[in-house]
Amino acid sequence: MPNVVVYSTTVCPYCVRAKALLKRKGVAFQEIMIDNDRALMREMMERSQRRTVPQIFIGDHHVGGYDDMAELDSLGELDPLLGINGEDEEEPT
Repeated sequence: MPNVVVYSTTVCPYCVRAKALLKRKGVAFQEIMIDNDRALMREMMERSQRRTVPQIFIGDHHVGGYDDMAELDSLGELDPLLGINGEDEEEPT
């Protein structure tokens, strides 16, 4: 499973939604709180070319924000990015 990073702040409803979606899928993620840290904020902006939170990375792939991740999920494209593959489950014998 790839490393998942969520840049977040404490008062961000979209951050809460993004983290909840990842938790529902059983995906561990690193949360980087940028509220009071200008260096981390700059890091996020350099990596994403965006100023808003959340900014979500799956491995080296920049997903974008919550709406971007939710759209990928609705299209069935999020699970493969996360390394979630239902075909790996064994069928009962």
